[in-house]
Amino acid sequence: GMFFQDGLTGSAWGDWALYTASPLRAFENELGIQKPTGFWDPLGLSKDGDAVVFKRRRVSEIKHGRIAMLATMGYITPTLVGKFPGYLSPSLGLKFADVPHGLAAILKVPTFGWIQIVIYALYAEASSTNFGYFDESFSKQAPGDYGWKPPLLATTNVELRTKRLNSEIANGRLAMMAIIGMFFQDGLTGSAWGDWALYTASPLRAFENELGIQKPTGFWDPLGLSKDGDAGVFKRRRVSEIKHGRIAMLATMGYITPTLVGKFPGYLSPSLGLKFADVPHGLAAISKVPTFGWIQIIIYALYAEASSTNFGYFDESFSKQAPGDYGWKPPLLATPNVELRTKRLNSEIANGRLAMMAIIGMFFQDGLTGSPWGDWAL
Repeated sequence: GMFFQDGLTGSAWGDWALYTASPLRAFENELGIQKPTGFWDPLGLSKDGDAVVFKRRRVSEIKHGRIAMLATMGYITPTLVGKFPGYLSPSLGLKFADVPHGLAAILKVPTFGWIQIVIYALYAEASSTNFGYFDESFSKQAPGDYGWKPPLLATTNVELRTKRLNSEIANGRLAMMAIIGMFFQDGLTGSAWGDWALYTASPLRAFENELGIQKPTGFWDPLGLSKDGDAGVFKRRRVSEIKHGRIAMLATMGYITPTLVGKFPGYLSPSLGLKFADVPHGLAAISKVPTFGWIQIIIYALYAEASSTNFGYFDESFSKQAPGDYGWKPPLLATPNVELRTKRLNSEIANGRLAMMAIIGMFFQDGLTGSPWGDWAL
């Protein structure tokens, strides 16, 4: 990094302003270059420094931004102040009040209405070139300057005009994001800011009341594993999550408890002369466990797995049991109170998730430092 910066600026920690050969220098003072990102071009579209291509993209950005601002207000305004009175199409008996908001309006606009829209769009596009050839007007005009001076906004003050033009670009960018979000939400819920509860076709509706759906994330499935709405697959994953969570909670406590309260007295393996005190914490203990100890661990794991199906076939018990319910009622925790039981089961899932993260972190730190909460200096 220092070689790179030194080669470009003349110093390993030199000022990037000294990189005079940068192709981006041509655009660093353009409108729309705003804090906190500055000149932000993650795809490198401007790395060739072509001013004409940059200007063409700026023209397109401003046009799309203006259209998006109008479209966004077109979604919002009718809801706040109502629609025009009278008829949109007297010949068809179509009132403005009959036209729904957003995407649903597409089906209501009459054929001649679409013709008017297309003609106006062509007129607006032609007027942006002063009804001349595109390349000629493109080379003469500043991006977005089509000769019209909007009242209350146009000004001869250069600094104020720059500030307002920057605001227009920023608001246009926001509106382009907003209108796409409103299209998406409108298409799914029937309203641009509709209640997601109205999205009845959502495959996630099958799981929105399941245990583990907790604030602040709600139903959080960033990889879309549940998007097919398959209840059997969801239940199988929930069973696995609860099992792994319980094992992780035991493992985490197994790391912590011996340090806090000490180890068992006596021998782990009298025949080998191996005391409990001789077994280190964490990963280092793996090499100390005798062969018959591993056999006992495996047998117990198989017993626990078999008992979770009541020693029957997996699919049969899987279909009958609630995830994690293997018939044992833990003292002080089991309760007939439905609300309290739900709260405690949610807590178990949440704690299990935390423990799965914790035990991996402890493995990692133990492997590097020799202790699950060891000093990184080790």
